[in-house]
Amino acid sequence: MDIDRVRTFLEIVQTGSFLRAAERLHVTQTTVSARIRTLEEDLGRKLFVRNRNGARLTAAGAEFERFAQMFVQVWERARQQLAVPPGRNGVVSIGAELSLWNPLLVDWMAGMKERDPRVLVRARVGMPETLVDDLRTGTLDVALVYAPQLIPDFKVELLMEEQLVLVRSVQNASDDYVYVDWGPAFAAQHGTHAPILGDPAIFASFGPLGLSYILRAGGNGYFRLGMVTPLIEAGRLELVEDAPRFTYPAYAVYAEEAAQRPEIASALKILQEILKAK
Repeated sequence: MDIDRVRTFLEIVQTGSFLRAAERLHVTQTTVSARIRTLEEDLGRKLFVRNRNGARLTAAGAEFERFAQMFVQVWERARQQLAVPPGRNGVVSIGAELSLWNPLLVDWMAGMKERDPRVLVRARVGMPETLVDDLRTGTLDVALVYAPQLIPDFKVELLMEEQLVLVRSVQNASDDYVYVDWGPAFAAQHGTHAPILGDPAIFASFGPLGLSYILRAGGNGYFRLGMVTPLIEAGRLELVEDAPRFTYPAYAVYAEEAAQRPEIASALKILQEILKAK
């Protein structure tokens, strides 16, 4: 069975559309249609019903979905294992959201090198939706995210509960409030305190972007305590002591089956040891 056809099938399942699947796969819609038509001919079953709003799975398509995911995961695992260089005994693919790569992902990579150097680590940073897609297809073994989706046969493990704290610039006095989008959970908590915090002067979709702005232009905003602690100690930022604090939990997501592999089990153990040492 052609792996590209199966990947195309899963992309349509995720997007609900032949057109959107073609855009994400960077191929033409004609190519997508041809792949699915050939796949349906091979299986002898209709997999999708297309309509004005997109595409939905048939009963046969819904049954095939879990086999398709398994097929892609096995393919990726085989491809990665065959690519293991001499002297290594396994590969672990790990990823993190943009706001989690430093220091957590870096600490994890360094910990793997120190404690299990025979395992080759492949690391990446990305958007949570992309990381989850990579988990589904087996191109990623473990993802570090803040607001994980619940996926069948995948485990969601709480890693830590960080705090988001309000800080302000010491060197550049300004009352501008910079609102950083830390996700739906933060927005819900933040909404109850909006009258106290005031109207934002700036909106930022990425924590380091908002922080860099405050350090240069002044103002105040919410950031991860671990991110701003060195800047507070250096005298560049100060905590707004009477401001409310918000919880910001981080999770590791991985396939339950993957945790049985020795290299994945070792990587997860090292991650927990690093967190306990903090």
